[in-house]
Amino acid sequence: MTNEKIAPGRQKFAPAIGSITLCLVATLYVLLVTNRMFWTKAYGYFIAEPAAFAAFVIGISAAIMALFTFFSAKYVTKPVLIFFVLVASVSSWFNDQFGVIIDKEMIRNAAVSTGAESSHLITTRFITYVLLTGILPSLVIVWIRIVHRPILKKLAYNTAVILACSAIFVAAGTTFYKTYAGIGRAHRDMMDTLNPVMPITSAVRYVIDAQRNANVVAEPLGTDARRVGTVDNGKPRVTIIVAGETARAQNFSLGGYAKTTNPELAKRNVVYFPNTSSCGTATATSIPCLFSVYTRQQYSHRKGLETENLLDVLTHAKVDVTWLDNDTGSYDVTNRVSYTFLPHSADPRFCQDGECKDEILVDKVDGWLDKVKGDSVLVLHQLGSHGPAYYQRYPEEFRRFQPDCRSNDFSSCSQEEITNAYDNTILYTDHIVAMVIDKLKQRSNSISGSVLYFSDHGESLGENGIYLHGTPYIIAPSQQTHVPMLVWIADDLAKVAGFDMACLAKQAAEGTYSHDNIFHSVLGMMDVSTKVYDPKLDVFATCRTPSNKLALK
Repeated sequence: MTNEKIAPGRQKFAPAIGSITLCLVATLYVLLVTNRMFWTKAYGYFIAEPAAFAAFVIGISAAIMALFTFFSAKYVTKPVLIFFVLVASVSSWFNDQFGVIIDKEMIRNAAVSTGAESSHLITTRFITYVLLTGILPSLVIVWIRIVHRPILKKLAYNTAVILACSAIFVAAGTTFYKTYAGIGRAHRDMMDTLNPVMPITSAVRYVIDAQRNANVVAEPLGTDARRVGTVDNGKPRVTIIVAGETARAQNFSLGGYAKTTNPELAKRNVVYFPNTSSCGTATATSIPCLFSVYTRQQYSHRKGLETENLLDVLTHAKVDVTWLDNDTGSYDVTNRVSYTFLPHSADPRFCQDGECKDEILVDKVDGWLDKVKGDSVLVLHQLGSHGPAYYQRYPEEFRRFQPDCRSNDFSSCSQEEITNAYDNTILYTDHIVAMVIDKLKQRSNSISGSVLYFSDHGESLGENGIYLHGTPYIIAPSQQTHVPMLVWIADDLAKVAGFDMACLAKQAAEGTYSHDNIFHSVLGMMDVSTKVYDPKLDVFATCRTPSNKLALK
């Protein structure tokens, strides 16, 4: 065996260790220290099969050892192991603290997050955790001296270790294959929190996707779109879409929540849809999906990029479209329409540290309405209830539910305080949407107005140990997929356009809806006829006179 070259001063104090030994220590470290959520879930799934669980532990350990050994080479071992340890450390924090799964969609969501949004997750406890479980062991790896075999012997020895580990993995898998197959089908999330393998795999998949989709050009959609049945009252049709953020239906008093979180909207004669589900559990998925022509089952990120969306179809119908954003962006939905990112204004009345209260959206409505000359749609994209810093989403006068959590570190707050802070964000959203309705009411002499509100996804507040959102849809709890949706239509518009509001209220209360309905329902609200319109997905179609008027054109 030959030693690697090292600085003379370091040789005296740095302990020597073989490269395979170091890989074994690193394997044990990441499996024991940074995989608590993974082992906890696996143990629960295998509770009735202890022998299969023991074999599972051995097989997974052997697989990780084989992976680490693959990178056992001079000048490669240390940086790769440090990378693995750091990734595992950061990922395990979000796994253990929030129940978050780092999949491709979570990576996508993180990639488009603003600096202000990301900063709320960088707490003192997070820094301390990464320092102790990631940086400190990495410094140990830097400090020690690795003893390498001559290259040919090393290649043979590494190959033998990898083959042996692979054989153990295969043997463990085949011995209890039937058990693993059954549990895997029943619990598809079983491997989703294995650190550092899954976060790295997810990041690689995201990068490949991003490169593959970099030059995608959206194909035209609904170019035959035209306005039909225009309201003959001399007033333009104006719809304001309020795209909410992180509001869950479970905390809307309009849907039966015990706390009065919707006092203002309850007085605005809105129609609430209590049984509505989202297209995704993160903004980067839900926003482009719900504005697309595709249903949740049909949608993919690439399809969203390569096909024009609802806003484009409205534009083809000569409807003026504007998007005002107070969240993290439009995720390519607004590539061909007017778009303004309001936090860039840093308006001191509403903004601080790169984020703005949602009242900045309402502040811009009058100026936009002043310029309306024809049929128009305005999208207001809220910051809404985005966590974990719920307390920063509402002004002091909306601290109605107390005590409320005044920290972005949930460990410093009780469950009651976290829920109260979240409920205050819903109370503030109630106020925002009510003010938008009032702005249209004030101009009833000059416009025919309507408001559509929905949230992009919901939020977990500690149920089953899960916080925030972004859980893969197939295993996501209802708190992340059950979202609020409501509509307000001005009395004069309902009358002349044939909206039967009593019918709609009954239908909303009894039916089941989703983001799949948004594309076609907005076309229905604006009386836009096109071949891509599907009356079966328009929530208004069966409650209009004449019924299904767009399909008859």
